[in-house]
Amino acid sequence: MHMATKKATKAVDETTGYAEAIGELESILDELESNDVDVDVLAEHVKRASELIELCRDRIGNAKLRIEEVVAQIDAD
Repeated sequence: MHMATKKATKAVDETTGYAEAIGELESILDELESNDVDVDVLAEHVKRASELIELCRDRIGNAKLRIEEVVAQIDAD
């Protein structure tokens, strides 16, 4: 039996944090690097990784905007 079903994947939503997403991406990468990945599992991992990467990009973009707003406020003062 393959160990791909060892944990249920959590839906990516507004409560998923950046660090949590990065951790899950690292876990997926570790499993993919094991060279013992079933093709069906591979497809699931690629889909999940895509969702997590999108979430991380959104989080970084939002943080960048907030930082720019703070810097603009400091410059205005």
